[in-house]
Amino acid sequence: MFGLLLRPFRTLIVVGIAFVAGFLYAGSRAADACAAAGGQIQQNVCYGATE
Repeated sequence: MFGLLLRPFRTLIVVGIAFVAGFLYAGSRAADACAAAGGQIQQNVCYGATE
């Protein structure tokens, strides 16, 4: 019975971890795309990209 009470909390933790991982992955991809276009990331904004 105690396991049934913990299931919603485990689900929230797993969803939270997946959200943070996706957020970090998207930020990394954006930085790579900015660098490939010849720009620089300053305060989370790409400056100087040519494409």
